[in-house]
Amino acid sequence: MSDRPPTNLPDLPPGVTPARVRTFVRRGRLSTLTLDRVERLAPARSLPDGPFDAATAFGRSAPVVLEIGCGHGHAAIAYAAAFPEHDIVAMDVHTPGLARMLADADEAGVPNLRVEIGDAVLFLEERVAAATFDAVHLFFPDPWRKKKHTKRRFVSRSNLDELARVLKPGGHVLVATDQDFYAEHALEQVAAHPRFEARRVGRPAWRPGAGFEAKGIAAGRTINELRLDLLPAD
Repeated sequence: MSDRPPTNLPDLPPGVTPARVRTFVRRGRLSTLTLDRVERLAPARSLPDGPFDAATAFGRSAPVVLEIGCGHGHAAIAYAAAFPEHDIVAMDVHTPGLARMLADADEAGVPNLRVEIGDAVLFLEERVAAATFDAVHLFFPDPWRKKKHTKRRFVSRSNLDELARVLKPGGHVLVATDQDFYAEHALEQVAAHPRFEARRVGRPAWRPGAGFEAKGIAAGRTINELRLDLLPAD
């Protein structure tokens, strides 16, 4: 038996309910492999505590991308490798997935990737200043199929407000989903928002096809690729 103490993700912050947070999921104990990866590799790639400052986190001034819900990090690592002149922050609530990403990023040798575990809504609201990111990636988000769960979908008026705040002028959001109804939902939300304009685009060549994309294609579903361009404020 390991002599390491049990490790769990933190509970929700005081005063925050599950309905308020769109992406937070409580998890159980972590495996020895996950703990080992986190302990060895996370210190070099974790964001400093407090307000997010890209120059401090990466040690340079460069375009910065945020990937929300990065999973095992295939897309984030591929982006970091394809665009070494950019920096990317990959975040998720699932520690084992991030631990695997840490191991793969270490093997890939991408110095321009940082990781953050936690809820994206709270991260943006509490730690990110206006006009911080050049782009935001949202690949295969949880579609929340049931009608009563529609408000939990990440693409919403309130979250679009927050994305408009943290994006630099001329910034954009890339969305990919294998659920047609989610793509239509996103297009409807953007059409009603004054700061974004949506269009369908081609699949980015740098993004690997592993994970949810491969599963969607195997099931015969179409991959919807959307780009939400930030419009100038009135």
